[in-house]
Amino acid sequence: MTNPLIFPDFNPILIKIGPFAIHWYAIAYIAGLVLGWRLMRRVSRWSPAVGTPQLVDDFLSWATLGVVLGGRIGYVLFYQPGNFLQHPMSIIAVWEGGMSFHGGMLGVAFAIIWFCHRNGINILAFADRIAIVAPIGLGFGRIANFINGELWGRPSPPGWPFAMIYPRVDMQPRFPSELYQAFLEGLVLLVVMLLLARSAGLRARPGLLTGCFLIGYGIARIIGECFRQPDAFLGFLWSGLTMGQILSLPMIVAGLAFVIYARRTRPLPVVTA
Repeated sequence: MTNPLIFPDFNPILIKIGPFAIHWYAIAYIAGLVLGWRLMRRVSRWSPAVGTPQLVDDFLSWATLGVVLGGRIGYVLFYQPGNFLQHPMSIIAVWEGGMSFHGGMLGVAFAIIWFCHRNGINILAFADRIAIVAPIGLGFGRIANFINGELWGRPSPPGWPFAMIYPRVDMQPRFPSELYQAFLEGLVLLVVMLLLARSAGLRARPGLLTGCFLIGYGIARIIGECFRQPDAFLGFLWSGLTMGQILSLPMIVAGLAFVIYARRTRPLPVVTA
């Protein structure tokens, strides 16, 4: 296949009734949270059990606040602090896009610590269960990026299969990087986490699955960024790296630290049927 595809000009608004509008971006976040919540109810009961399905239900609202507030604040601080200082009211316009995964991750981490402390739950063990389901939301988020026609790819070489032209950008064939990242950060990472979580021995070591998720996401993000056009207001940074790649490096380091810590601590008791 040598002829590039033309980006379908999606309407970012699914339904609009008067001033009320439902954006695909919001639907993607809702779908990721709901599906992740349903799977989290199941994996929380895997031995060694962490919390209860009812506590998982309670955590859904905390996770939502962590994702939305952390993701938006992270985007403001990491990517466009100057622009938002000049137009502070645009900070709340999350429906226009502009969410940082790294900020959302920090927001969820804060929510996990606070929630687990209030309910007497092992923080790392609970975080491990969330790490299993987190790629669902990541995949839906990247699909929302594609529908919005944002975060497009770099120019592709001649004859690249399934290259895509984004008419609102230019007429140059580009990598559909949003779909690449949805595949790597969503589907591939979800499969890897589910395969790892099948082992009761790994589940019994609090922090290990969290570490694996951080390492896996960091690697997937760094690879995906190789196909994505850097944000125009940032461009390439130190040694040709993008902001997404730079922010992913400490994630990998933190992930390795979690894995080492988990391997050196006593595992939780596993109940076998």
